[in-house]
Amino acid sequence: MRILFLSYWGLNDGLTTSTVFPHLRLLQERTDVTAILLVTIERGADAQAELLFEPGFEVSKITFEPLRSRPSRNVLVNKIEDFTRFPRTLIRQVEEFKPDFLLARGAPAGALAYLVWQKTKLPFYVESFEPHADYMLESGVWRSYDPRYLFQRHWETKQKQLALGLMPVAENYRQQLIAEGVPAQRIATVPCSVDAGQFAYNGAARQRVRESLGWAGTDVVGVYVGKFGSIYYDEEAFQVFRTAADFFGADFRLVILTPDPLDEVQAKLAAAGVSAGQTFVTKAAHQEVPDYLSAADFAFATIKPAPCRLFCSAIKIGEYWASGLPVLLPEGIGDDSDIIKREGGGAIFNLDRPSTVSEALANVAQQMAQPGYRQQVRHLAERHRSIELSRQAYTHFFGVPALQ
Repeated sequence: MRILFLSYWGLNDGLTTSTVFPHLRLLQERTDVTAILLVTIERGADAQAELLFEPGFEVSKITFEPLRSRPSRNVLVNKIEDFTRFPRTLIRQVEEFKPDFLLARGAPAGALAYLVWQKTKLPFYVESFEPHADYMLESGVWRSYDPRYLFQRHWETKQKQLALGLMPVAENYRQQLIAEGVPAQRIATVPCSVDAGQFAYNGAARQRVRESLGWAGTDVVGVYVGKFGSIYYDEEAFQVFRTAADFFGADFRLVILTPDPLDEVQAKLAAAGVSAGQTFVTKAAHQEVPDYLSAADFAFATIKPAPCRLFCSAIKIGEYWASGLPVLLPEGIGDDSDIIKREGGGAIFNLDRPSTVSEALANVAQQMAQPGYRQQVRHLAERHRSIELSRQAYTHFFGVPALQ
């Protein structure tokens, strides 16, 4: 098989490192895959930069040809230009590379795959398929009259009708797709998987990080990884941090790993009443994250609830679990809120009922008091976020590769 793999994120994006590269490794392992053309979409500073794979990443079957977005001050104009120019470039790539099918990562990439299908009838599959248009609408990023929303929603309908296979990240969405009339055999649930070995708890890293920050081994450390705003709580997240600081008292410490401007995050912490002496805020490379997780005792995943959030799978939750961290999570987030209710590995809160934040913190504190709690939590990542689920989906759609 020759596969054109289309990622909607850039080569150096953290989501590419954490979600695309593991799948490329799986595809390269298959004896029936002879060549992969990786196509990424590069924006901002990387749009014209030289792009290199991370050291040690095996590319024996992979060639790389990025789509480079042109700079524009207007986001809407920029996106419209992308969705008119990129399909033409992809069609040229299809003509030259001659793939058997296109494998798109994410519903926006799936939209491009559909536009290519219109002209070439090249079969396509969509990984990480989610209702992206409704996500953006419910998050307040797009409006119902926004052309981006209208086009993306239309293109998602076409993906449901025409893709040979859809791989939603939540079982909740698989059931919804079946209810909408998509045949069950064309759907396989593939949550955002994590490398459990990469994120395994490391006692030496825990001690090293805490010592570097001047924090005691007995301090209670919470960690948050990611952005603020859009599909995540913003000011509300900092109030949750403040509640945790009040709950655990003087021993509480907080690590925030974020791509957001650090001075803005620190200002929000100060406005919420979380003291600078309790916090450490930095931008960390993906390979640095496991050490900070090892230094923590529990984690925050302050994803903003909305109807479509039932269909998501946040990679950070899998990474937290793989490190053995109980997760403080809002109600109604993907399959994970229900997993936590059934199996532990954190606690659920609802900001419409403010008292539930303290109740969830008390629940997390009880879990942390249990001997071997990190290993118990880690089993959730092994059960629900294993890369093996992706391998099974590829077998379902592409068949069992012949032995060499």
